[in-house]
Amino acid sequence: MHAEYVEVTEEVVNTILETKKNGGRVIAVGTTSVRSLESAAQDAVKKGTELKPFFGDTDIFIYPGYEFQLIDGLLTNFHLPESTLIMLVSAFAGYDNVMNAYKHAVEQKYRFFSYGDAMFVTRKGL
Repeated sequence: MHAEYVEVTEEVVNTILETKKNGGRVIAVGTTSVRSLESAAQDAVKKGTELKPFFGDTDIFIYPGYEFQLIDGLLTNFHLPESTLIMLVSAFAGYDNVMNAYKHAVEQKYRFFSYGDAMFVTRKGL
């Protein structure tokens, strides 16, 4: 998995903590947002602290079986088959759910990849 520089600011952390405290849901826009927020969550768990700002490179590889800690919803585009990003989406929403969405997208002639259509998915079990 490629590494990328990410930033989760104090403002973002405060918004997430307040949202969760009030029973709200955290919606990520894009897979980089997911990787950023989940990296911050992993860092907090590793340090035994609550969620804190996170700045640095992440090479987090999210695939089916990963247990999400922060994200409740994801807005993302339709990714390339057999890519690490479709693995991330499948880990989040469930493989069968994602494959059903892709089947529907193909049948309806949605456009895929960076300049295509988008989908909103929720975490399996929600």
